Amino acid sequence: MNERLPISEIWVYLSGDPLFALIITLATYQLGYVLYVRAKRNPIVNPVAISVVLTCIIISVLEMPYEKYFEGAQFVHFLLGTATVALAVPIYNGFKRMKGKIFHMWVALMAGSTVSIISAVAIAQWMGASNNMVGSMYAKSVTAPIAMGIAERIHVSPTLTAVFTVITGMLGAILAPYILNALKIHQWWIRGTAIGVGAHGLGITRAFSVNEEAGIFASMAMGLNGVMSAIGLPIVLTYLRPYLGI
Repeated sequence: MNERLPISEIWVYLSGDPLFALIITLATYQLGYVLYVRAKRNPIVNPVAISVVLTCIIISVLEMPYEKYFEGAQFVHFLLGTATVALAVPIYNGFKRMKGKIFHMWVALMAGSTVSIISAVAIAQWMGASNNMVGSMYAKSVTAPIAMGIAERIHVSPTLTAVFTVITGMLGAILAPYILNALKIHQWWIRGTAIGVGAHGLGITRAFSVNEEAGIFASMAMGLNGVMSAIGLPIVLTYLRPYLGI
């Protein structure tokens, strides 16, 4: 007669398996997405924010080291870069819609990127943050894979940069609709461009869930902002580094 393993031993086995971390990641996001749909896609009920909070709670309760969690969830991390490259498809499909709007988009990109960097860095310095934390603010408004690459080039923490990037995306995806409505901005291409510059990948997901045109322009804005930042930001900071203290 086979002896049954106690539930506690099964749980210990599962919590030590790297794939368990992947299950946690996918399950919490699925739960967040279900709540998001049931809330009629209310931006406050952001599925990524829900997933992050639930995942943090679960791995804390299980006392699972981050390294163990990342070992299992790194497949999702790998897909992050792939998903970013795949945005080339909506960008290509949206080129025809850019007719007559290219100048406006470039102005929005330059202004949005500059204001985002200056305001974040200024607030961090005003609050007395360390140089490493302040430096991590420079690239937090581009998508995570590009932001981490920029962080490595300017010699600041890629991990901190990734954290601030995700927080920026979540806040942008949640707050952008309310801010744009308050400013009475209703044209979808303008809303999409603003969300793409300020909230990158998470903002794009939100934009596509509401309107296709907004999603396409958000994709183009994020892609162009990412390329511009990846090329220009390290060069500019190289010359300004002695004055910035990073």
